[in-house]
Amino acid sequence: MDGKNDDIVERAIVALSKGEPILIHDFEDRENETDLVIAASKITHTLIARFRNEAGGLICVAISDGAAKSLGLPFLSDIIDHPLTDSSDLKYDTRSAFSLPVNHRDTYTGITDIDREITIKRLSEVACSAEIGEYTAEQFVKEFRSPGHVQILRSASSLKERRGHTELGIALAKAAEIEPAVVLCEMLDDENGKASSKEDMQKYAEKNGLLFIEGKVLVEALERETKK
Repeated sequence: MDGKNDDIVERAIVALSKGEPILIHDFEDRENETDLVIAASKITHTLIARFRNEAGGLICVAISDGAAKSLGLPFLSDIIDHPLTDSSDLKYDTRSAFSLPVNHRDTYTGITDIDREITIKRLSEVACSAEIGEYTAEQFVKEFRSPGHVQILRSASSLKERRGHTELGIALAKAAEIEPAVVLCEMLDDENGKASSKEDMQKYAEKNGLLFIEGKVLVEALERETKK
């Protein structure tokens, strides 16, 4: 990689590898939202509390398309036989990345920060093994149950197919050569009831010593890298 933007992507890769949260803004003509993102294997109950209190959106775990297929995880809209799943009027994309919400079977209610840490950390390990065919759907059923309190997001196969936060996070994880699982949570504005603005998130990143990266920059840098 070369240039200023590529340097930002390299810094994002390093931050993700080290277990540091980063901020990813998708596109102004898409959701126009910023997600707080961290490698799923690095999550702790303390960090989950931070995601709840400082981000405020839905805490999800994105996993790769390959891992999802090995685990038999469908898109939620494909398995719910109800008119509500019609997404033809979806404003930001052609479909949602939602798969099943799960709890690990060792948790109690599944909603506490400690319970979610258990579920998320094990999901990261499972996704890594499933990606290379060393963990099956049958094993997954024995370890996890649904419905649960950790929402799984199933990534598209590539950024060419879909460019949501799910895919941006997974693409960055693959570039970092870590497990194909990241925790995502939307940054929300407590005052106006909307998503936090990109400008406010850039200030938040600077104040908290976090890296802020735009989806466009990430996509362009990774595409250049794959062409080499």
